[in-house]
Amino acid sequence: MNKVLIVEDHALIRFGLKTAFENNKYIDEIYEAASGEEAIETVKNNKIDVVIMDLGLPLMNGIETSKEIKKLNKNVKIIVLTSHNNEIEVIESIKAGASAYCSKDIAPERLSDIIISVLDGALWFDAKVANLIIKTLTAEKKQENTEFVQQYNLTEREVEVLKYICDGLNNGEISKILDVSINTVKVHVSSIIQKLEVEDRTQVVVKAFKNSFV
Repeated sequence: MNKVLIVEDHALIRFGLKTAFENNKYIDEIYEAASGEEAIETVKNNKIDVVIMDLGLPLMNGIETSKEIKKLNKNVKIIVLTSHNNEIEVIESIKAGASAYCSKDIAPERLSDIIISVLDGALWFDAKVANLIIKTLTAEKKQENTEFVQQYNLTEREVEVLKYICDGLNNGEISKILDVSINTVKVHVSSIIQKLEVEDRTQVVVKAFKNSFV
């Protein structure tokens, strides 16, 4: 059986959620907290399995509270339940350790299902939020790639060759794709090795991965 903590500063919403969960056979005990500080104390004194977290809390917001709760218990599952779909808040919630991000208009039965799936190790984000996450992470990835390319002064062609090296292609395969001679590919590979300050292709791939290039 599982213990659930509802963190919400509006008493009526807390009451509604508690009522919705009372007959759930997977939930043993339901705790309530009206603030981040109260939530942290509850987690300190009880073995909480799932936290239903509102973001718009007074003083300490839901993101800050989630971070502190995760420090106390890294295994606790956090489900953000909010009317906020701000891009920054979504990403920061995930970084703070949220396993799910739901809108407050979600059906109680659906939320119960999400609690069960999250306890089993799943992640869940509603469609709008999922698209936002993909968009943001893609933008962050592009930024990381740009920084890597600029740091090592790679040319556009060298970037192409580097991607193919990381995909495991040999010089012959790369030459066919780029429609250039093998000697030209060798020149690019040699230049990449020199610029990245490594000794061989394997170290090129390792450095690319460590710098989140791929």
